[in-house]
Amino acid sequence: MKSVLQACSTLLALMIAITSAVAAGLPQIEVWKDPNCGCCSKWIAHLEQAGFSVVGHDTARVSAVREKLGMPQRYGACHTAWVDGYVIEGHVPANDIIRLLNERPEGTGLAVPGMPAGSPGMEASYSEPYQTLLINGAGKSSVFAEH
Repeated sequence: MKSVLQACSTLLALMIAITSAVAAGLPQIEVWKDPNCGCCSKWIAHLEQAGFSVVGHDTARVSAVREKLGMPQRYGACHTAWVDGYVIEGHVPANDIIRLLNERPEGTGLAVPGMPAGSPGMEASYSEPYQTLLINGAGKSSVFAEH
């Protein structure tokens, strides 16, 4: 029994160390959101819990920011973010952003169009299936992840 507890303690310490190392290496994310949007604030909290440092900007002109950053309006949601050269649109899970930053595919960024129930920041008593899309430079999309 003692060896099992030691193994569990060692595993837990290793997981904490790995999580801390990963979180320490995450870049800062800038988020533009409507000041009255509650789900945007919940999404920011989701990113912070994953280890990202987030700088939030309240604006009534999220669509103008989206356009300036090169994300087509048809993928628009309630907030737009910028991280390490990529645009993040909507309720994209932090794990998808981390994967994007690790794999570094060519493209404008990721989008979760709309506001699907069950996505980060849109927690509900039920979840809708949704996709995270990788948007390329021509504005076309491909499925990056399914949830």
